Amino acid sequence: MTGPDPDARAEPSGPVLEGFRIAVTSDRRSGDLIDAFVRRGAEVLHAPAVRIAPVEEDEVLIADTRAVIECRPDIVVVTTAYGFRRWVEAADAAGLGEQLGHALDHARIIVRGPKARGAVRAAGHDDAGVADDERTSSTVGLAIDGGVQGRLVAVQLHGHEDVEQLDRLRAAGAAVLTVAPYRWVRPTDESQLGRLVAAVAAREVDVVTFTSAPAVDGLVSAAGQLGMDGVLVDALRHGVVAAAVGPVTAAPLLDLGVTPLVPERFRMGALIRTVVEHLVLHGVQEVRTARGPLVVRGRLVTFAGETVALARGPRAMLAALLAEPGAVCTRERLLDELPDAGNEHALDMAVSRLRSALPDRDLVQTVVRRGYRLNV
Repeated sequence: MTGPDPDARAEPSGPVLEGFRIAVTSDRRSGDLIDAFVRRGAEVLHAPAVRIAPVEEDEVLIADTRAVIECRPDIVVVTTAYGFRRWVEAADAAGLGEQLGHALDHARIIVRGPKARGAVRAAGHDDAGVADDERTSSTVGLAIDGGVQGRLVAVQLHGHEDVEQLDRLRAAGAAVLTVAPYRWVRPTDESQLGRLVAAVAAREVDVVTFTSAPAVDGLVSAAGQLGMDGVLVDALRHGVVAAAVGPVTAAPLLDLGVTPLVPERFRMGALIRTVVEHLVLHGVQEVRTARGPLVVRGRLVTFAGETVALARGPRAMLAALLAEPGAVCTRERLLDELPDAGNEHALDMAVSRLRSALPDRDLVQTVVRRGYRLNV
């Protein structure tokens, strides 16, 4: 068992995220993320973009395990603590635990980071090296430096096949076996995922968190089935912040032209802290207007001691006005911010709704024939 993440414990638990909405796409350990954000006052939308196939249904994993037992690899590369524990658990359930243990004792084990080392040692095995930077490329490099020519290397995968690193081993003269202790499959409730896609595409969330690369692909694929993949990706590029637990998870986002937040330490607690810091530093805006100070926190607006929650349309319009407080925001720019407002009349109605939602209607001024401005 593992204890709570020290990064998460170090975070303040006050309502610093009140007014913000965060989407969580993970399956495993999603409760940790949700609880951390809710404790800090955020509203959370949760829908797993992919889920992990149950061990008892994973015939591929059992076949992989039998191959390792039969071939007795010279080197075993362990990439994740969770994956290694799941592998041992599946072997035990299939009556192969003792045989797998003998095969691992025969091998030189290289681990990717201290958590993977802890899992290997907890299972009663020793490792021959650890990658301090916790990257698969460095772990494979350690194996190659120790000599793999003419040897059989078994690699425990972590959710997807890292083709580049497997090819490095083969190019160095190794024969390679792979073991996939967990496989990503479609979520059981796709309607829930559809609602999350719609919320992100409509920019009704502030941040979307990802803890695996397959979750990125799963979210975009679900959007594609709904004919919304283009608007989803556009929202992630402009308006909704993506947050990835590490560089492997960030890679498919970067391929889409989305630049995510990535914590320096690739841990769940560090991801939580990074999201909190980003929203507190960049998601809260205070402007001194001609009517008094105006504070915006996500969808919450506070003015003259009164706090109101704005719907998506008024919130988008206010964000445009706040981009340059006091400057004229043209009607054309506001129409771009409100795709549902297809004409000038619809825009005027949207401005009217914004004024009605604000504690003081006079915070927004009309500039005849040009547009609107914040009354600063």
